[in-house]
Amino acid sequence: MPIILLVVGIFLFICLVIIHEFGHYIMAKRNGVEIEEFGIFFPPHLYRHKTKSGMIFSINLIPLGGFVKLKGEHDADNQPGSFGAASTWVKVKILLAGVVMNLLTALVLLIILSLIGLPQLIPNQFNVKSNAQTINGETIINYVEKKSPAQKAGLKVDDQIIAIGPINHLTVIKNPTQLAHLTQSLAGQKVQLVYRTVNNHLHRAETTLLTTSVVRQSDLAYIKAYNQAKACQIVKPPKAFLGIEPVSYNSNRYTWAAPIEAIGLSAQTTALTFQGIGNALYGLGSTISGFVTNNSVARQNGECQASSQVSGPVGIYFILKQSSFLGYRFMLMIIALISLTLAIMNVLPIPALDGGRFWLILIFRLFKKPLKPKTEETINAIGFLILIVLVILVTNVDIQHYLIK
Repeated sequence: MPIILLVVGIFLFICLVIIHEFGHYIMAKRNGVEIEEFGIFFPPHLYRHKTKSGMIFSINLIPLGGFVKLKGEHDADNQPGSFGAASTWVKVKILLAGVVMNLLTALVLLIILSLIGLPQLIPNQFNVKSNAQTINGETIINYVEKKSPAQKAGLKVDDQIIAIGPINHLTVIKNPTQLAHLTQSLAGQKVQLVYRTVNNHLHRAETTLLTTSVVRQSDLAYIKAYNQAKACQIVKPPKAFLGIEPVSYNSNRYTWAAPIEAIGLSAQTTALTFQGIGNALYGLGSTISGFVTNNSVARQNGECQASSQVSGPVGIYFILKQSSFLGYRFMLMIIALISLTLAIMNVLPIPALDGGRFWLILIFRLFKKPLKPKTEETINAIGFLILIVLVILVTNVDIQHYLIK
């Protein structure tokens, strides 16, 4: 099942790119602007096909998004059917159409999840309490301490804890808090536990619990901070009575409040995204400063802060992989949040992205000055270069976090 969900998750992520670019495509076509190429991801090309209309459809190598290449993309172009020859209002509609499509996709997914069970992933997540019906989540293992009782019993990352207790006196585990309290009360005793592997196989094992614990493992806020610190190699994994780091995500089901929940959560996520972008930019500045001054500590700290706020292609793959073990609700939640993030990123004044082009055109219209092709290309090239640098930093930390043990 997790493998199927992972494949579905990757497919849905690609669909987000297609949906975004389809927004540009349909808006351009409706307003008489000719489309030269519709591309999924960025070149070099892996596959190209010329349609009957003359448009090229391509699938490309670099998984950083997608593109719709329009005829005469410079603002100063004036050929009939070109982007440059269109009115300012038409240009705005074309540039922001992808943002609207991703925003609508996120809202639709969040409404559906609110009806069937919306995972509670964010601390103090927006919640219409008067209409919420809580569904307890599964207790999943996020980390196994070496030479711990859990490892000796055969437990592995992404296994699910079903029950634990003295021999033949098992207690069903409903959440990490209960597990932490129960293992604390049984410290030093020989216990029996039942767990389910990622292959959906049930196992029964016996082990003796530790008698000391460094930290309460059920604090999700701590786990988030710990994971960030672990990614930057700041702290060592803590021990628990069983020797695991358990996580669980409850879900809330709504009826009439589903649309309200979707809108409220979108607003909350948007605010958190802007906060994360601010931290990422600050970290990028520290990285550049440390590189210029040859301060390796400042550079490494800057890289950590910049990249811990975002994920690149490697990070997204492993996030989808981890979410596949938590079920389809969690997977759809991640896809919805990625779609919302794509909408936010593409409305910001980042050169080379939709928002950058949108704000660039508006600024030059405001000052009533022509936007020369060379100026437009230079600004977009600088923005794209900064974007690539950030992607390299993020991918480097993602590889250290997920691939290097």
